[in-house]
Amino acid sequence: MQLGIKNQERSERDLFILLIGIVLIGANLRAPLTSVGALIPFIRDDLGVSNALVGTVTTLPLLAFALVSPFVPKIANRFGMEKTIFVSMLILIAGIILRSITGVVTLFSGTMLIGVAIAFGNVLLPGLIKMSFPLKIGLITAFYAVSMNLFGAFASGLSVPISNIGNLGWQGALGAWVLLAVIALIVWSLQLKNQADLPKFDTNQTTKKTNMWKSKTAWQVTVFMGLQSLMFYTVLTWLPEILQLNGYSSSGAGWMLSIMQFALIPMTFIVPILAGKLVNQKKLSIIVGSLFILGVLGLIQGHAVVIVIAVMFLGIASGSAFSLSMMFFTLRTKDGYEASELSGMAQSIGYLLAATGPMLFGGLYDLTGSWSIPLFMLLIVASIILIVGTLAGRDVVID
Repeated sequence: MQLGIKNQERSERDLFILLIGIVLIGANLRAPLTSVGALIPFIRDDLGVSNALVGTVTTLPLLAFALVSPFVPKIANRFGMEKTIFVSMLILIAGIILRSITGVVTLFSGTMLIGVAIAFGNVLLPGLIKMSFPLKIGLITAFYAVSMNLFGAFASGLSVPISNIGNLGWQGALGAWVLLAVIALIVWSLQLKNQADLPKFDTNQTTKKTNMWKSKTAWQVTVFMGLQSLMFYTVLTWLPEILQLNGYSSSGAGWMLSIMQFALIPMTFIVPILAGKLVNQKKLSIIVGSLFILGVLGLIQGHAVVIVIAVMFLGIASGSAFSLSMMFFTLRTKDGYEASELSGMAQSIGYLLAATGPMLFGGLYDLTGSWSIPLFMLLIVASIILIVGTLAGRDVVID
């Protein structure tokens, strides 16, 4: 039984339009967040806030993911996936506009709305893909993951250049991404015209059969999801600042952040396809954890050439880990509804865990005056990712 999607078979044309819509929605799931990283020093200095406080610009969306994600499958089951995603894009547009208005309150409130909107896409797209493209889960996951990370990379690299155009500043650089959200909203509106009702999934019956919160496998997927997100969003927030202390300009640091995200793009395409063909994903998880460890060690070492390699390792690891998380939601479950349920649980607890990363990282720097202790913290996190990813990668289905 499917969740909030059409009962009749879709035509090839409808599926193609749906695929374009999924790709465009995916493009908006990271760019509004990655556009902030290189602008952190400007935002901090302009608003006169501490490193720990400005770190919450990245933390707030993660908290929104954690708070909203458990309710997303139920909301989609009530109103349908198409309508739910459409409304979430309206919320995203409102959040981007509000965040680009000068002021601490509007910055944080707009950021929170952006987090709420992105949470819906994060949770629903894996289930939507499983139900709409059951024979091509890995390929379609790869398409939307590449789109998400490609635009995320462009957002990181273009933020500072856009802010230097005229008098746009950091506000204009953040607000510019509303255009991408509007395009996605227009294309996704076609799904509302084609929408057909589907008999509702009996959520109470499903809960009795499969309790995600009592499953060891579900918790392993959740911890893996959370810690890989903690790694990505912490590095996303503070890498430019770390690099500037190593002699990089603000623009150069922003482009290094882009290099990290461009490095992950090939993996977001390859890993879902590869993971779908493998009997289990344990070896992939070991590779991911090892790359995270090597990447952090490279940042600690600090040599110019080593830093470039380390940034690429972190990008490859982040792309692979994210794609593995998305695939775990589908490979470890029996149907689309369970995939959305596991996605909701993993992103709720996982992002709550991840939300501590940027703020704790910045706070540790404020306390110690050095990036060494915060980076050692990430080294421990990377080691745990290797262990829990290996467990989540076993060939099992939650029962």
